[in-house]
Amino acid sequence: MRLNTIKPGAGSKSPAKRVGRGIGSGLGKTAGRGHKGQKSRAGGYHKVGFEGGQMPLQRRLPKRGFVSLVKGRNVEVRLSEIAALPVDEIDLLTLVQADVVPANALSAKVILSGKIERKVVLKGIGATKGARAAIEAAGGSVATE
Repeated sequence: MRLNTIKPGAGSKSPAKRVGRGIGSGLGKTAGRGHKGQKSRAGGYHKVGFEGGQMPLQRRLPKRGFVSLVKGRNVEVRLSEIAALPVDEIDLLTLVQADVVPANALSAKVILSGKIERKVVLKGIGATKGARAAIEAAGGSVATE
């Protein structure tokens, strides 16, 4: 193989189109630009996102940034609030019915704040290390499904 004999693969290169060079080229007269309008003229184009003077989409939509949409719906529950509930099996629905968490809460987590001296079973509710230790020391359990 010699460097002066290397050629591109067959069909991989096509000759450049010479636009505006007469009717026989197939790209004469309007040179593939169509008739009239901004895009047919030299230097006539617009910036990205321009919608002909209409308010562009990126300006019509509200700014959201990095604000979490679920931040306020993950609720912390104190251990003392759990101890005050009359039931032994506690899940998210129980907490909503007892008015401990708001109705639109997506999840709840028990934190170590206060004491618990009775056996409770948490189902589908998270618990911090300290809260889990306190619940298990009182004879209860935490089942995170």
